Amino acid sequence: MKEILARLGSDPGRIIVLGIVILWLLVMNLTALLKMGQDKLSAVENRRRISEKELFLFCLLGGSLGSCIGMFGFRHKTRHWYFLTGMPFICLIHTGLLVWLIIALF
Repeated sequence: MKEILARLGSDPGRIIVLGIVILWLLVMNLTALLKMGQDKLSAVENRRRISEKELFLFCLLGGSLGSCIGMFGFRHKTRHWYFLTGMPFICLIHTGLLVWLIIALF
């Protein structure tokens, strides 16, 4: 841990980049989770729905974990194979990219 903090202290640009990435991922994952919940509620109440393209867009833009949690937590879109396989696959890719970024920064 001391080694990581020492590396961060030597280059404040790394802290800024990592902070921006973490903030972006938090916002996108929370938004994707809420969009899944909103669409599920709209489906139950027979109201206007959020398009599948929009749900996938938030997933692709960094909200893949929130999309997966929302999909399984709200039991929403789990009958569609492209959601059931696509969102976890995108989440796996995002995890790999995040690990790569952390290794590259440190």
